[in-house]
Amino acid sequence: MKVFKWLKHRLAHKLEHWNFAKLKKILKEHGLALVVIIVGWEIIEDILFPLLFAFLGKFVHASFYVGIPVAWLLCLHWLVVPIAWGWWIKLKEKKSSQST
Repeated sequence: MKVFKWLKHRLAHKLEHWNFAKLKKILKEHGLALVVIIVGWEIIEDILFPLLFAFLGKFVHASFYVGIPVAWLLCLHWLVVPIAWGWWIKLKEKKSSQST
């Protein structure tokens, strides 16, 4: 029974993060940062990666030209945005703890 109690507690803890009030509080507190992270990644993914592959295709090897359409087709938002968001939250926590 301890396992089920532990599992229930862990699941309830995970679902707390999806509470509408908690999500609203996070967006109110960090909304601009989240928008900047999403838009910044979009610029990197859709502009800088194809330019990098074009540069590598011209100066290193022609096979890098294949990366240009792949950069537009392959979407990594699901991976990069949560990682960048986590870095931002940790950085902000360090700044606030150093200033107090």
